[in-house]
Amino acid sequence: MARRSDRNDQAMYVISIAAELAGVHPQTLRVYERKGLVQPHRTEGNTRRYSESDIARLRKIQELTNEGINLAGVMRIMDLERRLDRAETRCERALQEVEDVKQQVHEAMGARDRHSMVPLRDVRRVRRAMKADFLDQAGRRRTFIVPPIQDE
Repeated sequence: MARRSDRNDQAMYVISIAAELAGVHPQTLRVYERKGLVQPHRTEGNTRRYSESDIARLRKIQELTNEGINLAGVMRIMDLERRLDRAETRCERALQEVEDVKQQVHEAMGARDRHSMVPLRDVRRVRRAMKADFLDQAGRRRTFIVPPIQDE
C-alpha cells in the first residue's frame, strides 16, 4: 500500500480536472503558475499534471482570494505558512534534542551512584594543593646555568 504522502505527491490530474476540483477556471491555474503559487509536474509532452497536494494548495489559494486577499497577499501568506512549518519542525527537533540530553544527564547521574567518584570537597582540597605548589614554584628564584666561556 502506498504511503499517504506518496499518493498526495503523485501528479495525476490534467489541468481541466484540477481546475474543476479546485473550483477555478483552467486559465486561473495558468496565472497561478506564472505567479509561482503552484508548480505542477510536467509530462514528457510538457502537459501539466497536478497532484493531491497541488489541489489542496489551489483550494487554499481560492479560499484566500475569496476572502478578498490579492495574489501578492496570498503569496506572502503562503510563504509565511511555509516558514512557520519549517520553524515548527526545527523547534520539535530541538525539543527532542533537549529530551535526549536530559536522558543522558539522568543516565550519568545514575552512573554516578554506581561508580565511585571523588567527592567535591576532595577535589577542592586537591586544587588548593596544586595552586599552592604552583605559587611556590612561581615564587622561587630562577637560576640559569651559564655555559663556561672558553678562551682561545
